[in-house]
Amino acid sequence: MNKLDMAGRSAIVTGGASGIGLAVVQRLAASGANVAIWDMNDDALAKAAASVTGVKVHTAKVDVADAAQVEAAFAATVAAFGKVDAMVNSAGVAGKNATVADYEQDEWRRVFDINVHGLFYCCQQAARHMGPNGYGRIVNIASVAGKEGNPNASAYSASKAAVIGLTKSLGKELAKNGVTVNCVTPAAVKTPIFDQVAQYHIDFMLSKIPMGRFGLVEEIAAMVSWLCTEDCSFTTGATFDLSGGRATY
Repeated sequence: MNKLDMAGRSAIVTGGASGIGLAVVQRLAASGANVAIWDMNDDALAKAAASVTGVKVHTAKVDVADAAQVEAAFAATVAAFGKVDAMVNSAGVAGKNATVADYEQDEWRRVFDINVHGLFYCCQQAARHMGPNGYGRIVNIASVAGKEGNPNASAYSASKAAVIGLTKSLGKELAKNGVTVNCVTPAAVKTPIFDQVAQYHIDFMLSKIPMGRFGLVEEIAAMVSWLCTEDCSFTTGATFDLSGGRATY
């Protein structure tokens, strides 16, 4: 594992108690960053915190779809660390698999409340904090589905396309404030989110990856963590492919 320099920095990772989020937490901590783990699961939060040593760890039970909870958790994190230098927005849901014609409207709204509105609330708090500080790194976890659109996953695909668009807009808004905003677009990565989708859809996603395998959370964490460092200083509003060759644009 290449060593990244995050010494003296503090980072928030939403959805940080499992899957990609947890891998990012652990990689950032290994790089010297103090980490705030936001998640909905108390037990998972405790286990995630226990897996990190050598740095300060703060945990918060947060429903990112609730703007008031996000604001309160951000304030508590600032109180714990003094400042927030990086924010990784990893919290998200897959949503049900169904055609657009059959997609339940309540389920559509649920997916957007978490994947889009929740991410917006988090980005808003980060922008308000980092902009005046003159430094910050925001990294949003999108998906290759946001580039290509997966059949029978319209809510997820559309929500991740929105994440890409928000990233580009915010990156331009903060470009002169010392704050970079980027996103990554993984193909399928075997995490607990697989429990939310049908097996036929998992098989479809694997068939689209030229490397013939799913991504590893450690691979996602490596790129995300680099995007959180000072070395990522002249790239903003960008989308980084992590799809095993599926999407190369």
